Amino acid sequence: MSIFTRTESFREFIRYYPMVSLIVSIHIILYLLTILPIFPNNWFFVNFSGVNLYIMEGEVWRLITPTFMHSGFSHMLFNSFSLILFGPALERMLGSGKFLFVYLFSGIIANLATLLLEPLTYTHVGSSGAIFGLFGYYIAIIIFRKKMMSQQNAQIILILSAVSIIMTFLQPNINIIAHLFGLLGGLLLGAIPYFNKKDLSESIHTTASWASSQRKNISFQSPVKVLIWAMIIILAILVFWR
Repeated sequence: MSIFTRTESFREFIRYYPMVSLIVSIHIILYLLTILPIFPNNWFFVNFSGVNLYIMEGEVWRLITPTFMHSGFSHMLFNSFSLILFGPALERMLGSGKFLFVYLFSGIIANLATLLLEPLTYTHVGSSGAIFGLFGYYIAIIIFRKKMMSQQNAQIILILSAVSIIMTFLQPNINIIAHLFGLLGGLLLGAIPYFNKKDLSESIHTTASWASSQRKNISFQSPVKVLIWAMIIILAILVFWR
C-alpha cells in the first residue's frame, strides 16, 4: 500500500498526525476570518501577507505568516489537500516537532528567496513553498537513504515532484521562486546527517513495507555528494529563474 493512501478515520487522523491537522486548521480558520465580516475589510491580508517592502521596513513576521494565508477558497483547499496527502507519512517518520521545523524552515527559505529575488512591490501568500519543502525532504530520502522508501513510493514522489515543478512554470500567478527554494530547503534538511541523527525508521502502521526497522540500514552519503547535489539544484533554479 502506498504511504500516501489515507485509511484513517477523522479522529485517528488527528491523533496520528497532530501537526498536519493543526496546520490545516489554521488554513481554514484564517480563510474564514478573511471572508467573515468580523474584522475590517482585508485586515488579515494587509497585516499578514508577504510584502517585500514591509519586510525590509522591519515587519519580519511576514516571512512566516504568508505560509498560512491563501488568496481564495480554491487556493486554500488545494494546498490543504496537498498537505493532508503528503504530510502524514513524513510527520510519522520525523515526529511532530521535526516535521514542523521542516515545514516552517522550507516556508521561510521560500519567503526569504522571494524577498531577495523579487521586487520590493511583490506581494504573496500561500503554503506552496512549505509544501514543496516536504517534496524536497522526500527526494532527499530517495537520494541519500534509499532503503527507507519502496521503489513504488519513490516513483510516486519523483513523478509528482516533476509534474509540480513543470506546472509551476506553466500556471499564471505562481510564485516560482518560493516553489523552487522551498523544494531546495526541504532537500537540504533531508540531506543533513545531524538533522537525521535520530533513527527515522520508526514503524508506521501504513508504511511498514518501506520503512527500515534498523538504524544500521540507514546510510548517509558523504557531505561532498550532498554539496554537489545542492549546487546542481541551486544552479538549475537560477538558470530557470533568469
